[in-house]
Amino acid sequence: MTTSSPSSRLQKGFLKYQHVFVFLAPLLFVVGVYTAAPTPADAGTGYWFEYWWLCIAFVIGATTVNTVGISGSALFVPFLIFIFPLLAGETLTPETLVKVGLISESFGLSSSALAFIQYGLVDRRLALSLVLGSVPFVIAGALLSFVIPEPLFHALLGIALLAASYLLFKADLGHEEPGEAGDSDPEVSADGGDATLPDDDNKLGPAGVETADDGAVTRVDRDGNDYGYTRGGYLERFANYSIGGVFQGLAGFGVGELGIISMLRTDVPVRVAIGTNHIVVALTAVLASLVHVFGGGLVPGAHSIDLASTPWNMVVWTVPATVTGGQIAPYVSTALDTGTIKKFVGGLFAVIAAALFLMATGGV
Repeated sequence: MTTSSPSSRLQKGFLKYQHVFVFLAPLLFVVGVYTAAPTPADAGTGYWFEYWWLCIAFVIGATTVNTVGISGSALFVPFLIFIFPLLAGETLTPETLVKVGLISESFGLSSSALAFIQYGLVDRRLALSLVLGSVPFVIAGALLSFVIPEPLFHALLGIALLAASYLLFKADLGHEEPGEAGDSDPEVSADGGDATLPDDDNKLGPAGVETADDGAVTRVDRDGNDYGYTRGGYLERFANYSIGGVFQGLAGFGVGELGIISMLRTDVPVRVAIGTNHIVVALTAVLASLVHVFGGGLVPGAHSIDLASTPWNMVVWTVPATVTGGQIAPYVSTALDTGTIKKFVGGLFAVIAAALFLMATGGV
């Protein structure tokens, strides 16, 4: 029996109790906002509860986007542009949209990424290579956001999402489902004695990963489902993630929407692709956020984010909502079959693209 290192035991302990840490973070955030954030002088109970209903909308939105492995802003931004004015009777400025989206998405993505890691559905080696390859494109896109005309950006992203929707419906998603990696029965537990499946002592339950000399990967998730695939297809993934990285920098979404296509087309099992994509989206979103906040000074005449004007009475509801949706997503993802996920994601891309074209043409 092998002895785990202190770092491995710390990692296992953190993942075991990640729900505690994940939900403690928004609680501390809300307390910090309530006690220290710059709010209007007459802010009372009515101010803090004015947008309570955003919690419901953002739980649904965060669960949806995290289930299919795309950026939260892909739904949050259209919602705040089209639906929010109908319910609240007011419109939000582009600067406010960016702030609400970035603050909410950063919590939701981190929550969901940890949940997928705990579930055993993240290929961290693949995720690291994709993040490193996307970094320069994310930075370039974020800097471009300070100068590119907004209608042009919306039109370009709409075209990209329509292309992604088409590729998704054309992609063959009939490749390996859970339980088909070997001759074992589906839902088999690696802890139950099947020596053909990897069982990592540093993970929770029957979970582990093994890479053969020929590059074949066998992965077992927390429920004992096994997945077989290879990490080939780097060039196609690099092309999609580089283009998506530019859009991620521009407006906080794009890398997840285009990146998931390349993983599915290179035969990464759909649930592993979704889980791995969460890490890529989370890290690139954080990077894009930092450039948006601090990069304005590098571009003449660029804007910067003013925290004093942040609608804190909105984010105190959206942050806990996105964290909750991020924790629910892995369970929803494992409960849906491949065909359902494919149709839903493709349709979602088409709807978002239509909304973006309306924005680009001034139709809203």
